[in-house]
Amino acid sequence: MNTASHIHHGQWRREDAGQVDFEDVGTWIRLARLLEDARFDAMFFADVSGLYGDADADFDVYVREGLQIPSNDPTVLLGALAVQTSEIGLALTSNILQNHPFNFARQVSTLDHISRGRVAWNIVTGTQDNAARNFGLTRLPEHAERYRWAEEYVDVVYKLWEGSWDDDALLKDRAGGRYSDPDRIHKINHVGERYRVEGPHLPSPSPQRTPLLYQAGSSSDGRRFAARHAEATFIIAPTPEIARQQIAETRALAVGFGRRADDLKFFQGLSFIVGSTEEEARRKAAEVEEWVSVDGYSAHAAIVDQRGRVYPPETPLREVETNTARGFLDWASRAVRDREPLVADLALQRSRATRVVGTPESIADQIETWQDAGVDGINVINWVIPGSFEEFASEVLPELRRRGLAQEEYAPGPLRQKLFGDARLNGRHPAARYRGAFGHASSIDEVVLSR
Repeated sequence: MNTASHIHHGQWRREDAGQVDFEDVGTWIRLARLLEDARFDAMFFADVSGLYGDADADFDVYVREGLQIPSNDPTVLLGALAVQTSEIGLALTSNILQNHPFNFARQVSTLDHISRGRVAWNIVTGTQDNAARNFGLTRLPEHAERYRWAEEYVDVVYKLWEGSWDDDALLKDRAGGRYSDPDRIHKINHVGERYRVEGPHLPSPSPQRTPLLYQAGSSSDGRRFAARHAEATFIIAPTPEIARQQIAETRALAVGFGRRADDLKFFQGLSFIVGSTEEEARRKAAEVEEWVSVDGYSAHAAIVDQRGRVYPPETPLREVETNTARGFLDWASRAVRDREPLVADLALQRSRATRVVGTPESIADQIETWQDAGVDGINVINWVIPGSFEEFASEVLPELRRRGLAQEEYAPGPLRQKLFGDARLNGRHPAARYRGAFGHASSIDEVVLSR
């Protein structure tokens, strides 16, 4: 994330934590080149558009911890990284609240042109009341309503990306004096519950047209949305068996929507601590824990009291009242058996969740276990930048390549082609129905294809 403290809070205080200077574009250019040299598939940026916790309470803890404030816009950053790299995918998160779909579609098409087809979009619906207020709402809409909103949002951008321009509309005909063919560029005339978008899409078709589509929702609504729309799905399952169940359920839903089970790939989030021996790895894990910020993890989980204040570390978990992170509370309560479990235990549990500690060989063994559960790839979550990625690239990737679990070279073409074999969305995806759908429409009364 384009911020100092994203997932693992407190680690920015370490001397080797380059993310403390996240506003320096050089930090990200160097990291992008490192990842591309290591043949990572993609570089993924999360994002938020507001503060966590109670929107009416003070936000001192977030500012003190650097917890996603300050943070910068990944969409702008990707433009810089696109011209400093040539193969690695560049994925961004954008919330349906924060950008009008017409403008967002134009930005993404521009990035896909600049990168020659390497852009991906992580579709999110938001989790923060403060973010909703930043865009004129009184509060965050209810969960199911946000996914209804997302359905119309993607419907608009699909029409723009897939339907507004025919494949042969761009001519660049110097002799004939025609830059584009007006008969092959169409207004979309979308009329829906939230949006009225006339079109046409202003950019010509980019190499992928529609960016590779990521999604990260784990709720029932989120899984249904992923099954219908996503090509790549981020999961953070606590165990391979739970991952297996979640993946199987989502793939079955995809089939129910007329797609194939293998139209989706699943990427498990893991953090790694690597040692030349198991003893060294355990020692390094203990060093990582010395920098863990209990306040940071608690604030990120929105474990706050009725005034929006983070519960003190010594608070017994039985006294915590919250509508969020109930699963983590139950997990921490069961894990501590020899004494009263505290909020501090919850923070440590969150820092240890999906942490993989060991030698390159034992880490590869564990990754194989995740693969056996149906996981297609790993979302490597850093402790520090660039050290976490340098260590993974130099120590773990050679062992993964030896086992055939990591690529030696990039496949040719745009990002989607690298991952699925074709630069364009397949015909089973709901966006495909807009190809050629607007060719005979000339007024808003003739075609209303909103869902």
